[in-house]
Amino acid sequence: MSKQTSVQASEQAGPAAPVEGAPSGAGEEATGTSGRSLLPRRPEGKPLHPVTPWRRAWAPVAGLIAFSMHDFQRTQEWFSHLTGGWLIVAFAVVLPVAAAYGFLSWWFTSYLVTDTELRIRTGLVFRRVAHIRLDRIQAVDVGRPLLARVAGVAKLKLDVVGAESKDELAFLAEREAVALRAELLARAAGIAPEAAPEAGEAPAREMLRVEPRTLVVGLLLMGSGWGVLLAAILVPLAVYAASDSVLVALGTLLPALGGVWASTGGRFLKEYDWTVAESPDGLRLDHGLLDREHATVPPGRVQSVRITEPLLWRRRGWLRVDLEIAGAGKDKGGVLIPVAARDEVAEVLARVLPGVGLDEAVRELAPVPARAVWCAPLMWRGYAHGVTDAVFVTRSGLLRRRVTLVPHAKVQSVRFGQGPWERRMGLANVTVDHGANGSAAAQLRDAEEARAIVDAQAERSRTGRREARPYRWMT
Repeated sequence: MSKQTSVQASEQAGPAAPVEGAPSGAGEEATGTSGRSLLPRRPEGKPLHPVTPWRRAWAPVAGLIAFSMHDFQRTQEWFSHLTGGWLIVAFAVVLPVAAAYGFLSWWFTSYLVTDTELRIRTGLVFRRVAHIRLDRIQAVDVGRPLLARVAGVAKLKLDVVGAESKDELAFLAEREAVALRAELLARAAGIAPEAAPEAGEAPAREMLRVEPRTLVVGLLLMGSGWGVLLAAILVPLAVYAASDSVLVALGTLLPALGGVWASTGGRFLKEYDWTVAESPDGLRLDHGLLDREHATVPPGRVQSVRITEPLLWRRRGWLRVDLEIAGAGKDKGGVLIPVAARDEVAEVLARVLPGVGLDEAVRELAPVPARAVWCAPLMWRGYAHGVTDAVFVTRSGLLRRRVTLVPHAKVQSVRFGQGPWERRMGLANVTVDHGANGSAAAQLRDAEEARAIVDAQAERSRTGRREARPYRWMT
């Protein structure tokens, strides 16, 4: 399988030709009056934005802080013996070292787009060259953190088929980042190298926008934030009652408050002004209040779709949609729609999984046998399973109902499973595994029905993979 490769080598300094489009002096040496080099040669390619050294200058300071925290008592003793003069000397040493580290890290980082690949050269001591095949790029996302937006820069994150980790170019000027993203997507679509830089961004049509009021109401009605808040109040009180120590109680309160923030305010900041747009290179997602993110759902790479319907959302007909994407690792995929009406979700879902209707998939769900109550007394009514011509469908949950759709062509394996009590009750579980290292399970089915599901699903998967058409971006 073709995949991204990283090569680490100590590159010898050789003559570097100036790179077209790079800032003046980017491919040249800084020389003194004697003609001798004052700085080592830059690697071949274009440099990152000059603001980048500030991003990396904190690393030596963070290392010094970590070393100090490792033996805090000794560090405290050292600081008690330091005078003001020694502190000034210490800062006079640490700050130049941090600045030099940031500058040299930026100096030795460059990127170069060739006819077939993107090369990213990094490394101060150990040089690393990432060779990223353009035809294996599945997504190029643009990130604009708050401080980066103030400075007018952005970063690119690249997802490559077969590579679990993501390479990143941080930071580039905003116009340069957008132009490079458009060029990489054009190259991935097979456009000729000489025409790709002029291709520009593909046009996009807005399909859905989540209003801030809808997002706020959805977060308040979801219930998870209230549950975490209740735990944040009760757990520290219980710890204080057991230990009679305010410090110990605070030690449990702070992480709990972090959980409350992550499920309420943090999610609002991340999902603010969520927009889904359709373009030839996939579905584009723009969101974020402070840190603005621009991501792309790679066409043909979606392995599973999970639709969530909390109890308090059902009266309003709201749904949440999450994705699992092949080759993107566990940190990729995530939210497609944070909250939207059912008809809006159905329209977007038809673009993600062509030929799949949400209402049709839900109608095919069949409940489990009544004897399943002996295996799952509280949850058995929430389990259901169904199959359409395009997807394997499962449902679980009562208070928070979850419907999972897995296209037949994406199923990698099918498993039949029984526990001892399920075997006694004549029940079994059918689990399908897909290409994003995830799975979906039809739980507590009749054992004979489960065996029939396994055989039928194996055949559907073979047929789906055989009939699936190869997909290329922008075609």
